[in-house]
Amino acid sequence: MNDTATWRSSRRKRWEAAAIGGAGFAILTALGATLRWRVAGLEHLDAILASGRQPVMAFWHGRILPATCYFRRRGIVVMTSENFDGEWIARIIERFGYRAARGSTSRGGRRALIEMKRAMAQGRPTGFTLDGPRGPAERAQAGAAWLAKATGNPLLPFHMEADRYWTLRSWDRTQIPKPFARVAVAIGAPMEVPSGAGDADLEAARVRLEETLADLRARALEMLGQQRRP
Repeated sequence: MNDTATWRSSRRKRWEAAAIGGAGFAILTALGATLRWRVAGLEHLDAILASGRQPVMAFWHGRILPATCYFRRRGIVVMTSENFDGEWIARIIERFGYRAARGSTSRGGRRALIEMKRAMAQGRPTGFTLDGPRGPAERAQAGAAWLAKATGNPLLPFHMEADRYWTLRSWDRTQIPKPFARVAVAIGAPMEVPSGAGDADLEAARVRLEETLADLRARALEMLGQQRRP
């Protein structure tokens, strides 16, 4: 029996997932209500939607908390792992109006990508933590570029920075904005991946995403009147 089947067969673990999901949603909702947003580049998202397409939104795993708050209630489909942590995370984000495609780069990823492809065919946007779920941090993986190629929808990179925050001691150094923090949201121009793109083209798109997100980080910090952080 694999790990997923083991925890799902446990009534206690299912209860824990529900409890963590409920508490996490309440805490994140309360925090999000205090945040003050500064946004640049929202016209790029608006232009994609006006064209009748949907974005493949791409960002770093370490900014998942403010991203969840800001982009809520848009029906965005995101990939979450099938393990216990993925379950309570899915329960939180679904309350924020997201949909979960279950899988990860280490297990079930192909199935989740196919589910996301179907969701985009139905007119839903998708979201990717490019370096998730295990890193290396800020090293983009190929899933988002592949999905853009397979669906004809553009990549939409964005980055967020808070002026006051806590940093977790995790592989991605997750940033948690402090209450009443200002959060800068820098959204980049859409990136197209042609349907005929080969492996070299997908690799070029992956590298370009990394470079673009570095530029967006600098822009977000400028919006807060700060310089690049180490």
